[in-house]
Amino acid sequence: MDLATFLVQCLNALQYGLLLFLVASGLTLIFGIMGIINLAHGSFYMIGAYLAFSLAPLFGGNFFATLGAGLVLAVAFGYVLEWLFISYLYERDHLQQVLMTYGLILVFEELRSILVGNDVHGVPVPPVLAGSIQLGDLMQYPVYRLAISAVCLAVAALLYFVIARTRLGMMIRAGSSNREMVQSLGIDIKFLYRVVFAAGVALAVLAGMIAAPVSSVYPGMGAQVLIVCFVVVVIGGIGSVRGAFLAAMLVGIVDTFGKVLFPQAAGIAVYLLMAAILLWRPEGLFRQG
Repeated sequence: MDLATFLVQCLNALQYGLLLFLVASGLTLIFGIMGIINLAHGSFYMIGAYLAFSLAPLFGGNFFATLGAGLVLAVAFGYVLEWLFISYLYERDHLQQVLMTYGLILVFEELRSILVGNDVHGVPVPPVLAGSIQLGDLMQYPVYRLAISAVCLAVAALLYFVIARTRLGMMIRAGSSNREMVQSLGIDIKFLYRVVFAAGVALAVLAGMIAAPVSSVYPGMGAQVLIVCFVVVVIGGIGSVRGAFLAAMLVGIVDTFGKVLFPQAAGIAVYLLMAAILLWRPEGLFRQG
C-alpha cells in the first residue's frame, strides 16, 4: 500500500467513523440517558436519506435548503413521536420497549413503501462541493466527503459543549441519574426527555441526509447502520458521548482497513474489536457523560 492509498483509506475511515458517531450519538442519548432501547433509531437514518431525496424538488435542488427543512421536520417528528409513543415506555420493561420500537420499524418501512416506493434512488452532490482534491499523482478525493467530516466534527463539538458546559446539559445528565429528584426540583422532566429524543432523532436524520449523496437511498438502509451503532454505543459506554466518539473512530478504522487488508474477515473485525474491549473494560471505554 503506497502513501497516497494509505492517506485515502485514512480519510475514508475518518469520514465513516464521524458519520457513525453522528448516528450513534443520537442513540446513546436515547438509550443511555433516557433508558429506552430504541430499535427504530436506524429508521430515522433511513428517513433522513429519503427526506434528502424527496424534499430536493421542492427547493429546486438546493441541498442546503433541503437540509435545513429536513432538520426542522426531524425535530418536530421526534418531539411528536416521543409524546405519542415513547413517553409510555419509561416505566415499562425492556421487552415492551423492544416490541414497541420494532413495531415502529415496520410502520416506517410500510409508509416508506407507500409514499416513495421500493426503488433505489440517488441524491446529487451539491455543485459547490462536487470537486476533488489531488492526492499524489493518480489519487483524488471528493471534496464532499471532506465536507461530511467537517460537519460531523462541528456537530460533535457542539454536542459535547451542550452536554458538558450548559445548564440544559446539566439537567439532562441529572435527569438520566435520578429522574424523581430532578422532578422534585421543579424541572419538567417530560419536556426535557422530549427535547432529548427530538435531538436524537435529528442527529440520525442529519446523518442520513448528508450521507445520501455518497450512498444510494434504498429500502431497509437503516438496519445495518443500527447494528453498527449499537456496537459503537456498547464499546464507548452506555450514555457516554465521548465514548461514542472514540468508539466510532475505532470502528471506522477497523472496518475500513479490514476491508482493504483482510477482505475475507472484514465482516467480523468490528465484533472482534467489541469483544476485545468488553473483555478489558466490561462497562465500555467511558462512563456516562
